[in-house]
Amino acid sequence: MTSITDQKGFAERAFANFGQASDLKKRLWFTLGALIVYRIGTYIPLPGIDPVALKQLFDQQQGGILGMFNMFSGGALSRMTVFALNILPYISASIIMQLLAASVPSLEQLKKEGEAGRRKIIQYTRYGTVILASLQGYGIAVGLESSGGVVLEAGVAFRISTVVSIVGGTMFLMWLGEQITQRGVGNGISLIIFSGIVANLPIALAGTLELGRTGALSTAFLLILAVMIVVVITVIVFVERAQRRLLVHYPKRQRGARMHGGEATHLPLKLNTSGVIPPIFASSILLMPLTFASLNVGDEQGGVLAVVAASLGRGQPLFLILYSSLILFFAFFYTAIVFNPKDTAENLRKQGGIIQGIRPGAHTADYLDFVLTRLTTVGALYLVSVSLLPEILISRFAVPFYFGGTSLLIVVSVTMDTVAQIQGHLMSYRYESLMRRSGFHRLGR
Repeated sequence: MTSITDQKGFAERAFANFGQASDLKKRLWFTLGALIVYRIGTYIPLPGIDPVALKQLFDQQQGGILGMFNMFSGGALSRMTVFALNILPYISASIIMQLLAASVPSLEQLKKEGEAGRRKIIQYTRYGTVILASLQGYGIAVGLESSGGVVLEAGVAFRISTVVSIVGGTMFLMWLGEQITQRGVGNGISLIIFSGIVANLPIALAGTLELGRTGALSTAFLLILAVMIVVVITVIVFVERAQRRLLVHYPKRQRGARMHGGEATHLPLKLNTSGVIPPIFASSILLMPLTFASLNVGDEQGGVLAVVAASLGRGQPLFLILYSSLILFFAFFYTAIVFNPKDTAENLRKQGGIIQGIRPGAHTADYLDFVLTRLTTVGALYLVSVSLLPEILISRFAVPFYFGGTSLLIVVSVTMDTVAQIQGHLMSYRYESLMRRSGFHRLGR
């Protein structure tokens, strides 16, 4: 009974703090407004396209990787709008820059130059985004022209207008994502992908229930699907919160007449340090070279592009192998970027921190690397399982992509991250409020 009362009191205090935290409310309103702008943009069509013929084309092609691309774009690809590529070219450019920064000495040196170097890398990433978006936009234009009947007037003018529109839409989304991160709540890039998936969930749910009503899907399968979704969400929440806490001791130090230190803290290492990044990166890599191949239905003679596009269909062995391999690679790669055992060990040594039973310096770095490698292995296998097992099951039935493991992983992870940031803002506001009250109280005395 006491715990229920405490939880109710905590919720009331949090709601009261939220009502008074004007900065947080501004951030939330800005985030909501930016996402509304994004959703409006997913309905602005490219010029010179017949919507009826486009719908027929997409209905023929959506069963494969093109359907997943459409899920990430929030339905913008099926409508062929200015946001057809969504933010994926920017993600692809970020991957390329991170790979280059880990292998090219000059770029690696830029990472060590602090804020100035970081700005240069961001600028290079933007240039790469323009190049990738231009190539993919041109591939879309050529693919639409070769499909027959989709483009009203094929030619150079259509290709130029398509490339300009798509590149402009992608760069606008890149800017919008950065603005959400800086002036809103949550990671802007992740929230854009998240909002695209969530916006189409009601339609996907209604379509699935309609399949059940007409008998295309049995009641037993719908129940199994519902249980699978609940289980996947539960596993995601559990693993994303799981941590390995290493006990760190700090020795006592005398400063003047007082003794400082002597306490013990924990160094938390997440089971899945890379978060939702590996599935997004893996999808982006798979989608990037196949934009033209998936749309090139004019390749009727079984050419290489048609064979590749068919091999990367939903549930196909090649798709599953490449997708799982890329997730494994990016899980380790991104973890290595965000957590450096040598730097962490050096910081602990400077602060006098010692992991019990481990000597400071190189031995601590090796131990951290050993523990992190084991955690990342488990986390990477979890990502592969969550992303692929539902894909294998759903590929045998006419169930929308939105109930797959990747989409659920993105929705749940982004939701948890955004809620955590909101709680962080509330705690910061509460702390500042208490400090102001304490200061006023001392001044009054």
